[in-house]
Amino acid sequence: MVYAPTVLFALGEGAVIPLIPVIATRLGADVSMAALVASALVIGQLCGNIPAGVLVARIGERFTMVFAGIASVIAGVGMLLAPSLVLFAAAVFLLGFCAAAFGLARHAFMTTRVPPRFRARALSLLGGSFRFGVFIGPFLAAGLIQLTGTEMSSMWVLLACAGVIVPLVLFGPDPEKSNPVLLKPTGAAVAEDSGEVVTGSIPTIDQQGVLRTMWAYRAVLLRLGSSAAALSAVRSARQVILPLWGVSLGLDASTIALVVGVTGAIDFALFYASGQVMDRFGRIWAAMPAMLMMGAGFIALSLTHDLDEATMWFALMAAVLGVGNGLSSGILLTFGADLAPEREPAAFLGSWRTLTDAGGAAAPLIVAAVTAAVSLPLATGVMGAVALLGAAGFVRWTPRYLPKRPV
Repeated sequence: MVYAPTVLFALGEGAVIPLIPVIATRLGADVSMAALVASALVIGQLCGNIPAGVLVARIGERFTMVFAGIASVIAGVGMLLAPSLVLFAAAVFLLGFCAAAFGLARHAFMTTRVPPRFRARALSLLGGSFRFGVFIGPFLAAGLIQLTGTEMSSMWVLLACAGVIVPLVLFGPDPEKSNPVLLKPTGAAVAEDSGEVVTGSIPTIDQQGVLRTMWAYRAVLLRLGSSAAALSAVRSARQVILPLWGVSLGLDASTIALVVGVTGAIDFALFYASGQVMDRFGRIWAAMPAMLMMGAGFIALSLTHDLDEATMWFALMAAVLGVGNGLSSGILLTFGADLAPEREPAAFLGSWRTLTDAGGAAAPLIVAAVTAAVSLPLATGVMGAVALLGAAGFVRWTPRYLPKRPV
């Protein structure tokens, strides 16, 4: 009841994501417009985080997930039957909004109910559940497309998964009742912008709302939130840069897909290691190696484009980026849970997830702009520099706002 709905939602979303640009082109979009329609998913998720925080605070995690499941069915039907590109894009946006609500509801549940001593492992497993669904979903969609001969059949995976989630969450055992709310014995966030670490119980203002929460916690959101946004940006850039790099080297589609697929497999295989490291040695010991590895991987890749063995370096650095991304699994969830106030964490988590999603949404735009203005290698190097700056931010601010070792 904790992880199964997450896997189901990610399966449905993962089945649809690769087909969004294809369906958009069938509805009359050119390449650039298809990319814009695909970005509506990220924009919907970005816009949905803060309203989702309000929803969780008012009706609870369980009913927020039910709401997200029902709305996902509506989004799936909209994408399946949309007669125009505008309505299809609106349905994609709604699916992104549902993803934000579903993800934040489960994040808030884990934040308030998982003991701190194994919180990172639990949240890494939650992140791994999302990754598993997104990894397997396209294969389910491919099988259906092979059987039916139409890419629209991928929507049935989304509808089936969302259709199972709603009764499962609504009528299954309620984990909110079987798992009591736990108050953290120590805290790292600040109730007022004093710049000092608060230990012991954290004084909070009950029902203070999203905007007041953002203002009260502006210091930690600006400092550690910026580093978290940098990590999210580097993750997002990896998904854009690797395919473009393969194309720029003149590799065929199957070779690019193989390299990206192996990278994704490495990424998925390592998701639990991050939680082990964070729980045993401290949060910084997972964040730092992941950021340094991805930063070094991007910078090294940016220097290999014109070498004789450029293809070999491409595959090698893609693997390095996969390892770094795998080691970062659950980090953003765990930092958000550690920093959230004991009471009413949903509003803070909505603000935190908005920052991280903004970093992920900005990265493709940065890569596209720098590539258009100068070159892809420079854009790759820029993202490497962003990773190193994020690593520096984690080193500077993590000891101030979080304990050096897990509780």
